[in-house]
Amino acid sequence: MRWVICTLFVLAFVPGALADDFDMLRGSQTVGPATFTRWSGFYGGGQFNIGDANVDFSHATQPLIAFSLRELALENVQHPSEWPVLGGASNHATGFGGFVGYNTQWQDVIVGLEGNYTHTSFLATAISSPIPLSRVVSAGGSSYSVTITGTGMLNLTDYGTLRARAGYVLGNFLPYGFIGFAVGSANYAVTTRVSGQQNSASPFTQPCDDTLPTCVDYDFPNSAGRNGALLYGGTVGLGLDWAITPNLFLRGEVEYITFVPLANIDVSMINARVGAGVKF
Repeated sequence: MRWVICTLFVLAFVPGALADDFDMLRGSQTVGPATFTRWSGFYGGGQFNIGDANVDFSHATQPLIAFSLRELALENVQHPSEWPVLGGASNHATGFGGFVGYNTQWQDVIVGLEGNYTHTSFLATAISSPIPLSRVVSAGGSSYSVTITGTGMLNLTDYGTLRARAGYVLGNFLPYGFIGFAVGSANYAVTTRVSGQQNSASPFTQPCDDTLPTCVDYDFPNSAGRNGALLYGGTVGLGLDWAITPNLFLRGEVEYITFVPLANIDVSMINARVGAGVKF
């Protein structure tokens, strides 16, 4: 009888104890799903930025000078249109604007598309480097004294970007990178003046004696410009969004923009930006 009682005791209690021991060895625990800050959906906000623009006018005078001298052997032989007349210019300015976008989220990975607009006033004025008055060249059987001067100005007033974003969720922070297209609006003006004397006498002498029929003075002013001209280019940069509440976030980013030359004027800029936004 006693062995029957012992057998029932073992069958009733030992399997449960052994099962508990095995569960402890396996380390089985009930674990909830991982959670991440929500960044998916539509969002929008406002921003303030400060930036530096670099404008290169070194090629801006070429078409104007080439057109002015198109009927002279001087341009065909010596190519004064390729002589350096204007240099580069840089300036900084502040701006303000806004952004709207949409994010898709795969746990801690964010991919989205954003539109960004900034109103500003980048004003760049070219550094003039006139050709010395003593420069004398020969072409087509004549000698020429040549003086070239010029001015250049560009004022970038507005620009916007359409960019693809990708980021990684780190707690309440979203570091991200972006790349995309840029478009801007600018006013620009370029002027040139080519003047001097042509001397067809042989041997050549300069300065030319104005009383001689072989001496001919020439003076060709020219200009080009436009208000509200469109610029096209690309943008790339890095940023960080910080969710301070489930629906509000702060932003900081650095952006580089370069535009396709406008009337042979090269424009690029670097911006530092802060902003605040709302997630919907």
